[in-house]
Amino acid sequence: MTRRLQPVVLGGDIGAYSLARAFHEAYGVKPVVVSGMSTGLVRHSRILHHVAEPAIDDPAAIVARLRTIADQHPDADLVAVGSADWLVRTLVQNRHHLEDRYTIPYVGEDLLLQLTDKEGFGDLCAELGLAHPTTVVHDVAAGGEPDTSGLTFPVIAKAASTAAYHDVEFAGKKKVFLVDTRAELVELMERVRVAGYAGAFVIQDYIPGDDSGMRILTCYSDASGKVRFSAFGHVLLEEHTPGALGNPAGIITQTQAEVVEQATRLLEHVGWTGFANFDLKYDPRDGRYVFFELNPRLGRSNFYITAAGANAVKFYVHEHLRGLDPDPRAVLGSDAELSPTGELTARHLYTVLPGALLRRYVADPQVRAEAKRLARRGRSTNPLWYRAETDPRRIAYLAIAQLNQWRKYGRHYPLAEARRLAWKGRA
Repeated sequence: MTRRLQPVVLGGDIGAYSLARAFHEAYGVKPVVVSGMSTGLVRHSRILHHVAEPAIDDPAAIVARLRTIADQHPDADLVAVGSADWLVRTLVQNRHHLEDRYTIPYVGEDLLLQLTDKEGFGDLCAELGLAHPTTVVHDVAAGGEPDTSGLTFPVIAKAASTAAYHDVEFAGKKKVFLVDTRAELVELMERVRVAGYAGAFVIQDYIPGDDSGMRILTCYSDASGKVRFSAFGHVLLEEHTPGALGNPAGIITQTQAEVVEQATRLLEHVGWTGFANFDLKYDPRDGRYVFFELNPRLGRSNFYITAAGANAVKFYVHEHLRGLDPDPRAVLGSDAELSPTGELTARHLYTVLPGALLRRYVADPQVRAEAKRLARRGRSTNPLWYRAETDPRRIAYLAIAQLNQWRKYGRHYPLAEARRLAWKGRA
């Protein structure tokens, strides 16, 4: 007899809610969502149980909270997933305290640290011949000035370890910095050092073009390390608030066999298992797709896969909890539109924005027309709007939040700036 499924999701952002919704859609269960505080994304939800853990930054507190939740569900098969790299790292590093009660569907610590470190990921891309930006790695704790002799400004600067970067705070902190001058870069590195960040910062060649040059790829590898499923997407627009900078706000799923082959080669080379989420950008200078980084999980915008007809969390349950072969057609059902190699082929628009706002920022008229056409045909999904969510307080919150997106983009990403970047990408 199959035991009851009980997912537990760590995090309170769009990614966490999207994971909870995917579990609810697939299995009719109410996941437990654990976050540091009650956010508008999970408050008043009717598809999940929210638990606030104020000490969520403390691994011991997370372990204790998860074990308490397990005690409350003694008759269930429990699976714990995280919506951010640092939460996944906490699960992996504390697996020995949890796996007697939970399935933890992630790779081991050594492999996780190797591939989520941007320097280590870049070295692997170079080894396997995958396109990766020209990169300088600066040891922040050591001080001094970074060597940028091989780079041309502007450059991109970001923490090599997003998990370690999560623990520091300083004025003007962003996930990713676009730095115009060397003096600005030196000043930034000093601010990061004074804030207490002891890791490395990655300084990279800036690839021209606006957000629409970005791409996303998610792959699932089985327990033997074989890639069985992939979902590629064209990013139309990213988020631009400092804390969420670079996260996709609009995606159209499509196919890209060459990129899937390259990612498959990398994942199978290292023996990766479970989900891997890649950030890429199309370089108009040479027509290549450039790999930026690997996230060891379903990403913040993971619902782009589920919305297109391939509910991603089913892979966790099918292989890890039921012990079945994760053949995509068996996992996803006969309605999923897949290539013979398991690549998702359905075209669908994912967005967390009002449609008119998204289209306003898409400079390419053909892409803008496709986004409008998909929405008109009912092939468009915002993961936050779910018919099972009927609490009027939540509906009111979402309506206000959607209107507020216009203000956010006007403040953090003026349309004139978006058009300038789009023009530079075509020049």
